Amino acid sequence: MSDGEIIGLGAVAGLTIFIGLPVGRIRNLSLPLRAMLNAASAGVLVFLLVETISHGFEPVEEAVEHDKWGTFAERGLLFLAAFAAGLLGLVYYERWINTRRTSEVKVGPGAASAGELRKVSWIARLSDAKRIALLIAIGIGLHNFAEGLAIGQSAANGEISFAVLLVIGFAVHNATEGFGIVAPLSGESEMPSWGFLATMGLIGGGPTFVGTVIGQSFVDETVNIAFLALAAGSILYVIVQLLQSAFKLGHKEMLMWGLFAGVVFGLGTELVLVAGGL
Repeated sequence: MSDGEIIGLGAVAGLTIFIGLPVGRIRNLSLPLRAMLNAASAGVLVFLLVETISHGFEPVEEAVEHDKWGTFAERGLLFLAAFAAGLLGLVYYERWINTRRTSEVKVGPGAASAGELRKVSWIARLSDAKRIALLIAIGIGLHNFAEGLAIGQSAANGEISFAVLLVIGFAVHNATEGFGIVAPLSGESEMPSWGFLATMGLIGGGPTFVGTVIGQSFVDETVNIAFLALAAGSILYVIVQLLQSAFKLGHKEMLMWGLFAGVVFGLGTELVLVAGGL
């Protein structure tokens, strides 16, 4: 199989994320169902968080098992630094966005003028739900970049059949992630545009393709650790945001059912990988 074909398969693995994105345009959902969708999205991300931390921290554990304490210190510090950047970086970035939006858009007797709105960045103009969707897409994108690296590195090592199995497994897995991105939009009165959904799909799924390209020509465990830890931190931040939104909607029973369903959904996609011998 040629390099171009492997890269093409990597693109397919990422593009399946678009399958779940149209759900974001569904309206007139009841409060219990909205709470359940938010919680289900968080459940999928909980599964991704466990998976990401497991894979990202594995090289740190291996260094301890082989008594390589210098390597352990380097990998451990890298993991913690990247995890902190993913988690705390989003906290301070969100605070900066809110401060900028408040200071630059002055609320007078009437609505803000078009000139005032143009001063604010595209991200600052997003509603809370859309900004959460964007953060989810970023976290998933970082995770999918690591998946792309795995595909590319397997192909670079001559393990073509394994690389193809990875593509199939990740394609099925990524199909569920589109739903996770748009779940917070279910309560929005304004329907998200197809352009916005396409942008979220590119942010979340595009890195699989980029990771595949890089993985074929550049194999580095340090990069893999950094991106997985960064993804884990950002995913944890988004989980907290989603659960806060779900709790505000009430209906605790539906929330817990949604959380359970999301985790089960994630486990189901993992079983696809296991069934494929991964």
